[in-house]
Amino acid sequence: MNRPLVGTLATAVLGAAALAGTVGTAHAAPQHGAQQNAEQQHVKQQDSRAAKAKAVDFAGTVALSNCSGSVVRMPTSQPNDPALVMSNGHCLESGMPGAGEVIVDQPSSRSFTLLNKSAGRAGTIRATKVVYATMTDTDVTLYQTSSTYAQIEQKYGIKPLELATGHPAKGAAISVVSGYWKKIYSCNIDGFVPTLKEGEWTWKDSVRYTPQCKTIGGTSGSPVIDNATGKVAAINNTGNEDGEKCTVNNPCEVDENGNVTVHQGTNYAEETYGIPKCFGAGNKLDLSAAGCALPKPAVTRR
Repeated sequence: MNRPLVGTLATAVLGAAALAGTVGTAHAAPQHGAQQNAEQQHVKQQDSRAAKAKAVDFAGTVALSNCSGSVVRMPTSQPNDPALVMSNGHCLESGMPGAGEVIVDQPSSRSFTLLNKSAGRAGTIRATKVVYATMTDTDVTLYQTSSTYAQIEQKYGIKPLELATGHPAKGAAISVVSGYWKKIYSCNIDGFVPTLKEGEWTWKDSVRYTPQCKTIGGTSGSPVIDNATGKVAAINNTGNEDGEKCTVNNPCEVDENGNVTVHQGTNYAEETYGIPKCFGAGNKLDLSAAGCALPKPAVTRR
């Protein structure tokens, strides 16, 4: 996984300048009639996507002590709801959840450095509890904070990132925004992995990046932004570092027929589109809600 960083390691490998993604514009020879109109429309769509891609910045992302994260909202979240911060399950301050473990409603006072659009420090927000955390099927922690969305916007001028509710698309241009490193990785969705295995953990329907997203330790928990919509499509979590097979920091891909492949240097994220179905009014977690597929507690941590 994109390891959490602690101690001197975090300062010893400071990231380089942010990678800025560019989107090309199609240029074609003059054409006539409907074909020309179609080409012009295609160019306009490309230009529009390019403009939106350039708009991806750090506003709403957070830096944790060892990972990255973001302030997120559900499509139904209201301004006076307690704000949520999302990071990886393996970034949990009390230690990585074991396979099959689901943590809900655990007290937390963790602090998050809130960033503005240029990656400057906007302020600090603090958790009141871990709403949900797991490394089973996905790799996510959701914290409830002591601030509402309205309070954060009023005090710091920062709006939350919205979780998309549709499955991400192959080929989509994405930005992995790391609040820890203050760095943006730009690439595309290369495809989807039915099962991704790493050590004792198994994740389902994971996102595989194209090679340009060379995420590293500390980028764990970064929101993966769909450049075309500006919404969160996934959460960055791992990569195969050494070419090993299914070991920690060396996930392997398993297809529908059980065939195992290893792609050294390839990095991955976990989809987030199903999370909003598990939250009701007031940003309250409801694992029994219709359509909610997040794992339910079986092994609990006290």
